[in-house]
Amino acid sequence: MQVFTSAQAAARAFGNYAATIGKYDGMHLGHQRILAELKVLAADSGLPTLVILSEPQPEEFFFPAEAPPRLNHFLDKVAWLEDFGIDAVLRMEFDHTLSHTTADDFVRHYLVNALGIRKLVVGDDFRFGKGRSGNLELLQTLGRQLGFEALGIGPCVHDEERVSSTLIRQYLQQGNCDRAARLLGRPYSISGEVVHGMKLGRELGVPTANVGLNAARLPMTGVFCVESTIGHNQVQGVANIGFKPSVSSTGEPSLEVHLFDFSRNIYGEHIKVSFLHKLREEKKLPDLQTLKTTMMEDLDNARQYFAARRNKGSEQQQ
Repeated sequence: MQVFTSAQAAARAFGNYAATIGKYDGMHLGHQRILAELKVLAADSGLPTLVILSEPQPEEFFFPAEAPPRLNHFLDKVAWLEDFGIDAVLRMEFDHTLSHTTADDFVRHYLVNALGIRKLVVGDDFRFGKGRSGNLELLQTLGRQLGFEALGIGPCVHDEERVSSTLIRQYLQQGNCDRAARLLGRPYSISGEVVHGMKLGRELGVPTANVGLNAARLPMTGVFCVESTIGHNQVQGVANIGFKPSVSSTGEPSLEVHLFDFSRNIYGEHIKVSFLHKLREEKKLPDLQTLKTTMMEDLDNARQYFAARRNKGSEQQQ
């Protein structure tokens, strides 16, 4: 898969596209439905697939302090789209110029003239252009005039709920990992590089891998049972995501993972942490001894969770 930072470069590489455009925050079941339709339409038309992602996301540009925390950052989206079989991604900078571009001009200048879009698939509630004035009806009208086809995909309903990034955030904030996973089609995960930290966990007998976060706000906080992927290895463990109120006063978000029965040095490696079950909320503890005791309790509770999970899986196979 190729990743482009300009429409001109994307056009030079492939010429014409079947495309979709959106935030794709979470890559949930609704997003997957649109992408699956895009691949079918592209295959039928003999066109490569293109996903257009705006960076930053519009609400982050207009209201940076109030924008909701992301479920996925750009590189995570790219990795997921590559696994899904998308041919190309365009990282479109959402800046002052783009924010003031009318919906009509956006279609003509970017989608048609610059990118050569021939097929376009979006959610039927998609909005774009200055003042969010553009919609599916406008895309279809302009498509008939300018030579491309626009297809709208209706809402995705799963377990009688309309799938959305907002609803998934709500479930994560509530600590309901199971419900979030159902709407995502997989457990919610965060990826990053293992970086050096305070090494306090090692001193307390519970060494942790510190995951570099590219986020000022987090979709959830607390202590979780997790399964981490490092290369080809999958390792169970416990993660603390939040602000470490017992040992830190910086207010910087952090993700620390203790991996069960794992001792390899993984500094600088990429890790994906999948959140399976919430054990408890973060809390400020009075001293390091209480912190160590609480961490040991977390490890015991996590091992009990994974043991019960294995037993349930064995019973279902019988």
